Amino acid sequence: MQKPLPRPIAAALATVLAGNLAACSFEPPLRVPQAPLDKTPYTAAARIKQTVAPGGGPAGQAQEMEYGKELHEEWWKLFHAKALDELIAVGLKNSPTIAQAQAQLREAQATAKVNGSIFYPQITGNLQANRSKASAAAFGRSGGFHYSLITGSVGVTYYPDIFGVNRLVYRNSEALVKYQQWELEAARLTLTGNIVTTAIDEAATEGQLRATVAIIAQEKKLLQLTESQYRAGAIGYVSVVNQRSQLATEMATLPPLKQQLAIYRHELAILVGNFPANARRKSFTLEELQLPEKLPISLPSQLLKQRPDIRAALAQMRAANAMIGEARAQFYPTVQLSAAFGATATHPGLFFNPVSSIWSLVGALSQPIFEGGKLEAQKAEAHAAYDVVYASYRSTVLSAFDQVANALRAVEHDAQTLAAQREAFLAATQALQLAQASYRAGASDYLTLLTSEVQYDHARIAEIKAESQRYQDTAALLVALGGGWWNKPGHRAPRTAGVPQNSHSDAGTLPVTQANP
Repeated sequence: MQKPLPRPIAAALATVLAGNLAACSFEPPLRVPQAPLDKTPYTAAARIKQTVAPGGGPAGQAQEMEYGKELHEEWWKLFHAKALDELIAVGLKNSPTIAQAQAQLREAQATAKVNGSIFYPQITGNLQANRSKASAAAFGRSGGFHYSLITGSVGVTYYPDIFGVNRLVYRNSEALVKYQQWELEAARLTLTGNIVTTAIDEAATEGQLRATVAIIAQEKKLLQLTESQYRAGAIGYVSVVNQRSQLATEMATLPPLKQQLAIYRHELAILVGNFPANARRKSFTLEELQLPEKLPISLPSQLLKQRPDIRAALAQMRAANAMIGEARAQFYPTVQLSAAFGATATHPGLFFNPVSSIWSLVGALSQPIFEGGKLEAQKAEAHAAYDVVYASYRSTVLSAFDQVANALRAVEHDAQTLAAQREAFLAATQALQLAQASYRAGASDYLTLLTSEVQYDHARIAEIKAESQRYQDTAALLVALGGGWWNKPGHRAPRTAGVPQNSHSDAGTLPVTQANP
């Protein structure tokens, strides 16, 4: 007959076995799409190095693409507009969208702490005092027995993480904390991007409004000249009617421009957390903005680490991956250990007497046997949920590269458009000046002058739109690249306190396939 192992050796073997089981995890390797190479271009066409220089006026310089360079931590400061910087500072402080994202992050951190508490023993204390009367009739006596009973105990409950279920639950909640951190960063990027683009829209509308007012003033002078020539008998009355019609047409464009300007002002007020009545009175102008001449362009592989929405999608994949492990672990036993120690006595003086002590040790093991296919269905559900976030991650990455590619081409084409519009406006200005001189001298008819006026008006407004579009697409490119948050001092969010720290990390590395523990 084989002798049993000595008790110390058996205990040591049990400890080693439990440790090995605890080291195992049912979480599969993290499956992510292949990251792009740095040499991979953003667009199918040749890499853009420098735009043309439209010349003259706002946004007239060339822009150089600096591939692999770091973006400014506060990217909007590349426009060198103090009023814009101040507005964004107010928005980041007062925006309800940012406040909501911050609250969601705190909620996720608190949930992670709750789930992390399962790693530690749960200790509870209990104290109970009872005064009772027992019947003496069963003993053939009258009256009854009165007695007191005082019971106090301390209980300890612990769930050994033999198959790693607790750790998987925490990994899921930790990944959701990371998700909310990146959602907060994405909210900041979206807010600053919206403020900048709305300010540019306001500046463009203000420019169109001022140009329209100038055009109307010019049209009024031409109307006066036309009426004078009519009174002198040099032209027919139809020319006066046509000029009045042209003036009325231009004046009709003023109210829509004023309405659009009011909308942008109100929108800026809302973005910074104010009511429309508190909208800033002075509008932004294109002259306040300086177009960045050097644009830092992240390498394709870096874009995955710099876009908050991509990092948030990756965190969702980590959470879904942990859910698969949880579903697999449900097929295996769960263990609960509990112990209690205390005392019970009929008199307070006997409460601390050794004869009044009580204790208990309980070990419980639960193993699923038959649940009608529930566990298999839960595992299939977890795998399907991971496929959902996997596809969402791919979609987010593709969308990010699409935005960068479109913005790069837009910056290139905007410069070409503005150069052509500036040339068209210069030609229209010269044509109008010649037509006005010829009309005053009586060498040309009114139709020639009217044609030159219309061409000039359209060219001036088109030039302003081309200028603002160049600013807009530059801002869109900087936002599409991630906004430079990674260069902010002290940006790294602290890890959730009060829980074990040997869990997954999401600290700025490219997504890789993680090995099974």
